[in-house]
Amino acid sequence: MENIRKPPAVKFSHFLEKFPEVVLPVTLAEEAHHAFSLNNPPLPPLMIEQFILPLEDQGVDDYTEFVPCMRIPDTKEFYAIIYWRAGLLNYQYTLACFTKKGELIDKRVIAGTLSDGDTLTTSVATIDEDWAIYVVSGQAGAHEKEYDPASSTAYQLELLPEGKIIDVKIE
Repeated sequence: MENIRKPPAVKFSHFLEKFPEVVLPVTLAEEAHHAFSLNNPPLPPLMIEQFILPLEDQGVDDYTEFVPCMRIPDTKEFYAIIYWRAGLLNYQYTLACFTKKGELIDKRVIAGTLSDGDTLTTSVATIDEDWAIYVVSGQAGAHEKEYDPASSTAYQLELLPEGKIIDVKIE
């Protein structure tokens, strides 16, 4: 009988080290991932497999890319990380919150760019010092040269002290 060895599991603490804490406020716009990819080493495939893929609702292929972006500072009871996912016509910043043991509490796509071939939707998120997340989204037709700012939508999320991400009604 052949001895089949299972690859060693990556410690959650090693995964977190790939996400440096940042000073808030921070804005996640279309090109922000470039700065993160220049400053943060890439995630090893085993870390992606163990910690990122279980979070993903959409399938991945050989061209899907993940970039570790940042960790939100001063979270006492949990860890909050943001990673960028690049797929075909779909680029997303995901906020994921974990317990101290590495179990998922909550996750949400908070910014990115998505195209269905007819419409291009872009969302920009700003996270402030109080963990309020302001998101502005706009759409443009694939063949339109002008973007109509009146078509923009805005909403607010909040990161709660226990790691839940909630919608906040904008007054």
